[in-house]
Amino acid sequence: MATTQLKNGDDFRYLVVRPEKGGIRDVFRCWVWPDGDGGRRFFESSEEGVFDAKVSGSRWIIVVSVLIRKVIAILGKPLEWTGNVVEFTLNLLSMNANLLGLLCNIVRGEVVVPRRGTETFISTVGLLDGRMDLLNEEKLLKGTTDFVSEERGLGLEMGNRYLVDLCVMASKLSYENEKVIQNIVLRYWKMHFVGFYNCWNDFQKDNCTQVFILCNKPKDANLILISFRGTEPFDADDWSTDFDYSWYEIPEVGKIHIGFLEALGLGNRNDTNSFNGHLQAKTSISSIASDVSHGSTSPFGHTKSTISNLDQNIEHFDEVTPEVEQLTAYYTVKLQLRRLLMEHRNAKFVVTGHSLGGALAILFPTVLVLHKEMEIMGRLLGVYTFGQPRVGNKQLGQFMEPYLVNPIPRYFRVVYCNDIVPRLPYDNKAFLFKHFGVCLYYDSLFIEHKVDEEPNKNFLGIRYLIPEYLNALWELLRSLLMGYTHGPEYKEGWFCILAWKEEPIPLKIPTIVHLARQGQANSVPPRAIASSN
Repeated sequence: MATTQLKNGDDFRYLVVRPEKGGIRDVFRCWVWPDGDGGRRFFESSEEGVFDAKVSGSRWIIVVSVLIRKVIAILGKPLEWTGNVVEFTLNLLSMNANLLGLLCNIVRGEVVVPRRGTETFISTVGLLDGRMDLLNEEKLLKGTTDFVSEERGLGLEMGNRYLVDLCVMASKLSYENEKVIQNIVLRYWKMHFVGFYNCWNDFQKDNCTQVFILCNKPKDANLILISFRGTEPFDADDWSTDFDYSWYEIPEVGKIHIGFLEALGLGNRNDTNSFNGHLQAKTSISSIASDVSHGSTSPFGHTKSTISNLDQNIEHFDEVTPEVEQLTAYYTVKLQLRRLLMEHRNAKFVVTGHSLGGALAILFPTVLVLHKEMEIMGRLLGVYTFGQPRVGNKQLGQFMEPYLVNPIPRYFRVVYCNDIVPRLPYDNKAFLFKHFGVCLYYDSLFIEHKVDEEPNKNFLGIRYLIPEYLNALWELLRSLLMGYTHGPEYKEGWFCILAWKEEPIPLKIPTIVHLARQGQANSVPPRAIASSN
């Protein structure tokens, strides 16, 4: 077996899984002959012999991951087209009072045609769960005001659970377009909408990371909320990222998932040195904006000259120009957050997100710590994530514990039942991806369990198959009854039920989109408590 050694004497390590580097024959060879060359085609590493030393024993995980990502890549465009058709059709039915209303409007010549990007065009996620209102706006505002002023940790007191309700609804709202988000924040939540940002991902060469920011009041706010968009149902790149096992290791910090770093705009796996530059240094807003305005393909270009000092330039930007809006998510949010904290001297901030958005939500304060932004971190109220995948190894969790866990917990992961995303990437001796923070696990009865790790942490296996199917059948029955037993707010629409019925038989487990997302919303303590009364 080959020994493990660093290439070129670098002090950082990485492993990149590249499904595009081999074919189906190589996948088969990786499975049958783990010591052969087939599997090595899919790996790029800073270490010699990494496949033999670490990955060979868990080759089936890599085989499954590579196959899934290959299928996702092939289905990428058809998936996008399907999503466009599904969203348009659902909005067409919704705007015309469903099928019967649409037929009547066709006869009368009064069909309402949905227009993408408007405040009435709702995403698939929003149509799966149409709830927009906060549980109780007055109690929420009073609870957050009292809570922030008392400067306590983000605990589980009843008053604080209205803040959690805001977080889960903001995580759901992040899937909508800018006009929908602005309309909901202003008209329904009676809060101040700061902005919606489409941020650059240099690896994907697209503005594909979305985040919005709000304050509880336009003046003298005491709460700032940052919500990252998660895995979109019809976005192949998002799903591929969730099934990626690539990591980058920072000395004395730990391993971090490369795909999530790329989504935050902190590097590109095609140039692994870029991660070191972004995570160890700080980037100048002015130099990036200049590169963008001169037509650079990437806001960060390919030279080290763009790596300088963010802090020396950030206060000189009095407004977010179109060039600055093309910055990556980390720098865009940091720019806005610093301004808001200066404007609202008594404010603290919360970061939240669902699925992929949850991963970005926890990595944002992690990078703030790496950049020694202790003044900003001192204003952090808490991090709430929902259905969040694993973002790093055990060492990363230990590194962040003094900032987010001890002495008062400020980081909570909400996990609903058999949601598969929190069980990804795999946690075993080869890949070492592990969660940290407090896990609030809700079973299919919406009963809360405060645990260190969700049950069935790796999910896959024959022994889990029968319980998963039985639980899925129970959840289908529950979805038909909840509207009668807990009130109309909890009634699942025909689209939710149809999504379950039309799911392919091998996938009829409670990890499908509507159960995961709607289950997260129903599990939030105020809504779960309301459902039991």
